[in-house]
Amino acid sequence: MKDDRYYIVYMLDCITNVEEDTAGGKEAFFARRTFRDAVMRNLQILAESSMRVTDALKLKYPEVDWQDLRKFRHVAVHDYTGMDYELIWRIVSENLPPLKQQLQHILQNENAR
Repeated sequence: MKDDRYYIVYMLDCITNVEEDTAGGKEAFFARRTFRDAVMRNLQILAESSMRVTDALKLKYPEVDWQDLRKFRHVAVHDYTGMDYELIWRIVSENLPPLKQQLQHILQNENAR
């Protein structure tokens, strides 16, 4: 059985992938469908992985907006034809950096145990 650390590492890997796929900036992101598809897939996997983290860990780290991750997953998976890529870009540029820091903090704390 996979533990919480596995999913946190997986979420961080997804963020790294998104960072790589958006390193060219907003114009490159909007110009290439393959970049948009890759970013969306990684965001979906990130959100799905967040749902597999135990409730105990979620309660221990309430600074992570676990509920918003869950909501995003449902929209990304079930309403994929209506994706607003301006919103996705804002998520990537504004929400992922603090999430990455929060997840790194969790990983450091949990590895120290």
